[in-house]
Parts: sequence; structure tokens; C-alpha cells
Amino acid sequence: MTIDTGDTAWVLVCSALVLLMTPGLALFYGGMVRKKNVLSTTMHSYVAIILVSISWVLAGFSLAFGPDVHGLIGNLSWIGLRGVGIEPNADYAGTIPALVFMGFQMMFAIITPALISGAIAERMRFGAYIAFILIWSLTAYSLIAHWVWGVGGWIRTLGALDFAGGTVVHILSGVSALVAALVIGTRTKSEKTGFAPHNLPMTVLGAGILWFGWFGFNAGSALGANGLAAVAFVNTNSAAAAAALAWVLTEWVHNGKPTSLGAASGAVAGLVAVTPAAGFVTPLAALATGFVGGVVCYLAVVVVKKKLGYDDALDAFGVHGVGGTWGAIATGLFATKTVNPLGADGLFYGNPSLVASQLIAIGATVAVAVVATFVILKLISLFVPLRSVGEEEEMGLDLCLHGEKAYGDAVLGTDLIWEPSELSQGGSLVTSKMVTG
Repeated sequence: MTIDTGDTAWVLVCSALVLLMTPGLALFYGGMVRKKNVLSTTMHSYVAIILVSISWVLAGFSLAFGPDVHGLIGNLSWIGLRGVGIEPNADYAGTIPALVFMGFQMMFAIITPALISGAIAERMRFGAYIAFILIWSLTAYSLIAHWVWGVGGWIRTLGALDFAGGTVVHILSGVSALVAALVIGTRTKSEKTGFAPHNLPMTVLGAGILWFGWFGFNAGSALGANGLAAVAFVNTNSAAAAAALAWVLTEWVHNGKPTSLGAASGAVAGLVAVTPAAGFVTPLAALATGFVGGVVCYLAVVVVKKKLGYDDALDAFGVHGVGGTWGAIATGLFATKTVNPLGADGLFYGNPSLVASQLIAIGATVAVAVVATFVILKLISLFVPLRSVGEEEEMGLDLCLHGEKAYGDAVLGTDLIWEPSELSQGGSLVTSKMVTG
């Protein structure tokens, strides 16, 4: 096969864009926690880059994309990237070197466990987190990636569609995040309620970097500089904008004020929702997918979480689990072969069976996320504690677990908190108080 230099250059650039998303996630999550936990939170993303970059080369890529074993997993014939070189692999990407495809997929494997960290922020011990993401990425992620994208994987054979990771990345990480939050337990009442994000500009910047990097995530999944990449590019931007608008409008009606955090969260929700559909639907369908995604993710984060009382600290489940689920369903509704002949027609194009395939893929991904996350965490807890003790949480994980502070001129452990009871009828801040810890 002949390597196409244009396709190769495009996928290399997209690989770098997807890698940038994980530092973007560090900023997005880091700005939402207290300043005493910002470094520990950003470390969750950076250590994912470090560990998964190594494990993917050693075994992860072979397990996810290696020669199929009964539709369940890849074998280890590509362990250590043996046989994965500069020649194209016709089964996956016939116009780029196999190493480029491997590197592109590695960036997906990196950010997926990092997404989970949003649910357990401010309370999970660093050693337990390292063990968890290493085991989880080699088992749960490799398994679902092979099922959905691997040649011979049973979900791929079933005909379910996932262009860039709605099931593999977002449902898997989002549901795993919820399970992790439930297993580890909630923060103390004083730590869980009554505080504002310590640096909203950091969070908004992180969301902007995620939006930028997501073009590599989705458009790069075309694996070439072609028309399909153009469609995925436009769909990505359209859905993000529609979801940001939907979240802000819903928030405005529900709470009386639109917020910058809402706009940032809505954009990410739209990016999540369109990910499985990006290369299978029209731009108008992407707008609809994003708008609905913004509404349902807002309801999941603001209404459902409050009612059920689980402590998904930074809403990893509400945005990624719920948004990814809606996106997978929307793919079954809106997919059309006029956009991608290698895909399938969805319900609105005369093929209701695609919805059934999407629901099966969702169910299988949820099952793996629940079982794998629960078992891995329980096994780790036999050797090391999963969460920090109360005194450490009061002091802040930056100092207790990492021996450093994010802001040298700040008063350690002091945060501005907003008490809902101190808000006027119009919602403006009347008083504030400083608390230690």
C-alpha cells in the first residue's frame, strides 16, 4: 500500500490536538475545585498521560486493536508494538503508517481514564488512583475499544456505530466515574456544599482548549484529510455551540441567571453528544443532537444529581455518561448513508434496527463500566486505602499528598464560600465569609 502524505500529516496533527485535550481537561477540572486541591486535580490528568502512554505501547494497543480473539479482545501478538511499523494496516487505516494510527488511538486511551477523575476529585488518594487507571485502561478500556472498533469485535460486527468514542470514551468513563464516586463515598458535608469554583477563568480556558482539541478528536477519526473529516469538523462545532446555547437558556429559565460555567459545561456536553455521530449525520442533525444534549446534561447535573444525592464532584457522569448515552441514541436516529456510505441509515432514514444496535452497545458498555470499576476498586482497597482521611481533606490534598501549594501568596486552606441563605431574592451575593479548611 502507498502512504498518503496528506492523510498522514492530518492524523499526526489531530493526534497532537487530542493530546492537548488532556491538559485542557486538567484546567477545566482544576478551576472547579478549591484552590487547596487544584494541583492534585490537575495531576490526575497529567499522570494519565504518563501511565497510559507507556501501557498503550506495551500492551494496550495490542489488546484493543490486535488480531481478534472470539470477538472479545485483541491478542498480544502486537505486544511492545511488535510488527506495528511505518507500513499501513489495511484493516484500520490503509493510507497512513500503522504507527500513526497507534499514536492517534493512544490519545483517546489517555483522556478516557482522566475523565473519570472528575467524579472523585478532592478525596481519592493518589496511589490508589494510579493503580486504578493503570488497571482500568488495560482491561475495561481495551475491552470496549476492541468490541466497538476492533476488527472482529462483536459490537462492530453487530453494526452499532461510534465514530469517535461515544461509547468507548464517554459512556465508559462517565458510568465508571459514577461507580467510583459511589464506592469511594461522598465528601464531608462541609467539603461538599457551600463553595464556589476557585478559578472560573481557568475552567473556561480549559473548556476552550477542549473545544479546540475536539476537532482532532472527531475530524481526525476520519483518518484522512477528506470530505468526511470536513463533515465531522462542522458537526463538532455546530453541536458544541447548540449545546452551550441550550444549557445557558435552560439555566437562565431555571435559575434566573446565565453563567460562564454553564456556557463552558454546555459546550463540553455538546462535544460529548456529537462524538459518536460526528461522521454519520448532517450538520442540522448535529445541531439537534447538541441542543438536546445541552438540556439533558443540565438536568442530569443540576436536578437529578441533587435529587439522588451522589457526589459526582465535577459532573463526569452528568456530562460524559448522560451526554454520551444521548449521543449514541441520536446516532441511531439521525445517521444516514448520504453522509457516510460506510455507516448505516438510522430510524429517521427508514432503519429502526440501528437504534436497537445502539441500545445494545450502550447496555454492554454500561455493564462493563459498572462491573470492572467496582471490582478494580475493591481489589485495590485490599492493599491501599482509596480515599484520604478527614484531616487530609480538610487541609487539602495538594499539601497533604503532594507537599506543595498552587498559589504561594495564598493563605493555606482559606476559601470564599457562598451560602445560599445569604443570597437576596434576586440572587446577588449579599455577604460572604472566609473559612479555614
